[in-house]
Amino acid sequence: MSLSAQTPRVAIVTGGIGGLGTEICRQLAQAGRQVIAVDLPAREERLHAFQQEVADLNGAIRFEPADVSQFESCADLIGRVESAHGSVDILVNAAGITRDTSLRKMSPQQWHELMRVNLDGVFNMCRNVVEGMSARSFGRIVNLSSVNGQTGQFGQTNYSAAKAGVHGFGMALARETARKGITVNTVSPGYCDTALVAAVPADIREQIVADIPVGRLGLPGDIARAVTFLTADDAGYITGANLPVNGGYFMSF
Repeated sequence: MSLSAQTPRVAIVTGGIGGLGTEICRQLAQAGRQVIAVDLPAREERLHAFQQEVADLNGAIRFEPADVSQFESCADLIGRVESAHGSVDILVNAAGITRDTSLRKMSPQQWHELMRVNLDGVFNMCRNVVEGMSARSFGRIVNLSSVNGQTGQFGQTNYSAAKAGVHGFGMALARETARKGITVNTVSPGYCDTALVAAVPADIREQIVADIPVGRLGLPGDIARAVTFLTADDAGYITGANLPVNGGYFMSF
């Protein structure tokens, strides 16, 4: 009998309250993981709505507050989770923000705010779990990048740079940890049916969909399935990879 059949592996999902993050939490829980959804301290009504959304999973998803942009907050989070639930086996870095504007108009604050969450947050979380994973000779890390980290996007020099950096970070960490039983991979979503894309003007959204070969926006479930696949116990021979989930919007060899 495998370890996961005896004791559920503990999975942390940053950015766990939200369209993509919540669905990733759900699918990991359905795969038998004990999931910790991490987000900023939530307004009571937002947290209640999240808890109602995952109530059918009978406690397989718990919420813990943390600020991924702060190293000490991440260290404290890992300590709390390990004390309450056991060692962290799976880390999904899905937390991210946007601060869109052209570089000519971008302030240093807009650059640094985004980098602290989207790129520093990946370092802060990985740094705090990698030693434990190494000691136990098992770990699954998946970092969410973006198709715009591959193609660039007008008004997103900060976002595109951070998301490209996420995969570079992941490839390097994959090399460092491969002999320790840890895999580190990237999932790069394309345009998905989320609140962020819903806020795009209708004519622009229609053009985006027209440029996607499969003819539709992605669904949170499309991304979550890729994450669940890469975090499986038997996915140990895939590391340093980037899995694009974009409906063919961007294809590369």
